[in-house]
Amino acid sequence: MNRESILRRLSEHREPFDVVIIGGGATGAGLALDAAVRGLSTLLLEQSDFGKGTSSRSTKLIHGGVRYLQQGNIALVRDSLRERSRLQINAPHLVHPLPFIVPCETLWQRFMMRTGFFLYDFLAGRSHFARARGENASAAQQIVSTVRPERLRWGGVVYYDGQFDDTRLLIHMAMSAADHGASLLNYCRVTGLRNDGEHRVTGVDVVDQETGWTFSVPAKSVINATGPFCDAVRRMDDESAPQIIAPSQGVHLVLPREFLPGDTAVIVPKTSDGRVLFLIPWHDHVVVGTTDTPIDHAELEPTAQNEEIEFLLATAADYLTKAPRREDCLSVFVGIRPLVSPPSGSSGETKSLSRDHTILVSKNGLITITGGKWTTVRKMAEDCIDRAIELADLRSNGRSTEQLKLHGATDSKDASVYGTDETKINRLVEETPDLGRRLHPDLPIRAAEVVWAVRSEMARTVDDVLARRTRALFLNRRAALEIAPEVARLMAGELETDTAWQEEQITEFANVAKHFDMPPH
Repeated sequence: MNRESILRRLSEHREPFDVVIIGGGATGAGLALDAAVRGLSTLLLEQSDFGKGTSSRSTKLIHGGVRYLQQGNIALVRDSLRERSRLQINAPHLVHPLPFIVPCETLWQRFMMRTGFFLYDFLAGRSHFARARGENASAAQQIVSTVRPERLRWGGVVYYDGQFDDTRLLIHMAMSAADHGASLLNYCRVTGLRNDGEHRVTGVDVVDQETGWTFSVPAKSVINATGPFCDAVRRMDDESAPQIIAPSQGVHLVLPREFLPGDTAVIVPKTSDGRVLFLIPWHDHVVVGTTDTPIDHAELEPTAQNEEIEFLLATAADYLTKAPRREDCLSVFVGIRPLVSPPSGSSGETKSLSRDHTILVSKNGLITITGGKWTTVRKMAEDCIDRAIELADLRSNGRSTEQLKLHGATDSKDASVYGTDETKINRLVEETPDLGRRLHPDLPIRAAEVVWAVRSEMARTVDDVLARRTRALFLNRRAALEIAPEVARLMAGELETDTAWQEEQITEFANVAKHFDMPPH
C-alpha cells in the first residue's frame, strides 16, 4: 500500500467507483476486502489512521461471546463461533486458540458452567478449537497459580476461544483488499456527500488531511462504516436523521506478565455489576477488561474514568493472589462501542443494547452499517456488499471471502504477527544490519519494523507506528514515549521530512499517550 501512488491514480480516475467506503476500521476494511474480491471497483477513505478508533482497542478476542450465551442470544453466538473458525483458518498467523479457565467456588457453579460450555461447543460445530473440560482444584491451581485458592475451591472449567492482534489483523485485511485491487487511503476525510438532481447519493467530497487537496469521487454506491461516528455521516445525507448510536466505552488495563504468568486466560463470569471480565495473556503482558460505561459522545482519543479503573483493579484483586495497584499498570486503553439504540422506552443499560450489526439504507441511497463485533466482521461485510450490489445493480464475479487466506497467512507455528512478510522485514535487516536492533529492552520492536510500516503499511505518524503497526503504546506507555524520538527519526528518513516534522510528531504522540495513562485521582 503506497499512499502517494493511490492519490496519483485517484487524481486521474474519472469513472464512478462501484463502492466508496467511508471509515477505515474493521468494518470498513472488511467491506473493502469483500467488494474487491467480488471484482467491484472499490475505494476506502479514512479521516485518521486505519483502526485509530474502536478497532484497535478491543479485548483481543475472536470469540462466540460467553455473555451473549448467558443473555440467550443463541443466533449471535452460533454465527460468531462459525466466523471464529473461519478467521482462524484464514489468518492463522494472527488468530489462534487460547485456553480460558472459569474458576468455580461451588459444585453448582461448576455444573452450570460445564453445561453452558457444552452448549457453546455444540454451537461451534466442527472446528480447530478444543472442547471444554472440567479440572479439579489442584489441577486448576497449577494452570493458574496466581488465582486465589478459594476461587478454585471446586476447580474450574477450561474452554477455548480465539485470541488475536486486532490492528495487525485489520492491516492485513487492508493489504489483502489492496492485493485484490481496492484503493485505501488514510488521512482523507469525507467532507460531504454528492447528489444527483433527484437527491440520490452519487459520490463524496474529500480533503487530503496532509496536503489540503480537495477532490470529489463519483460512486455508484456509498457505504457509511464509521462506527460510533456514523450518525454524523448520516446527517450529511439527511440533517433530520435521528441518532441511532448509544456510545459506550470499554476500558482495559495492561499489567506485567507476573500477575498471570501462564498461557491460560481467566474469565470472571459475573462481576459485582453483572458483567463478564477477562484477564488475558497478550504479547507477554496481561490485559484486564472490560468496562461498559455509557457516554454522551464518541471521541477519537477517549479517556478512562477513575470509577472504571477502580472497578477493574478491585475485581482483579478479588481473584489474584497479588492485588494489582494503579502504579502496576503499564498502559490503559479505551474503546468506544457503536451500540445501536434500543426502541424508545426500553432499558438504557448499554450491556443490554444490540451487539448485532445493523444495515440501514436512507431514502437517498446512503448505506450505513454499524454495530456488530470484530469476530463477525467478515459476515457483516458480506451482508452489506450483498445489499450494495442489489441496490446499485452492481456486477459481481460471485466470489466469496469465506475461504480466503489473508495477506501474510502461514500455518507455521513460529510465525510472527507479520506472517510471510517477516521474510521481507528480515531482508531489510540483511541489507542494513543496523535495522535489526531493538528500540527498547522492554519492547520487542526492531528498527526494521518502523521502516516496513512506512514503506508497506501506510504509516504516516509516530502514533501510527507505536499504537497500531506495532503495539508499543498499548503494551507499555512509558517505553513507547522513550522511543518516540528514534521512531520519528527513522520515519523522517523514509518520508523525507525535516527535524521540525520530527519535533511536531514527538509532541503530538506525547499528547496521544496521555490518554493511555491513569486519570488523576
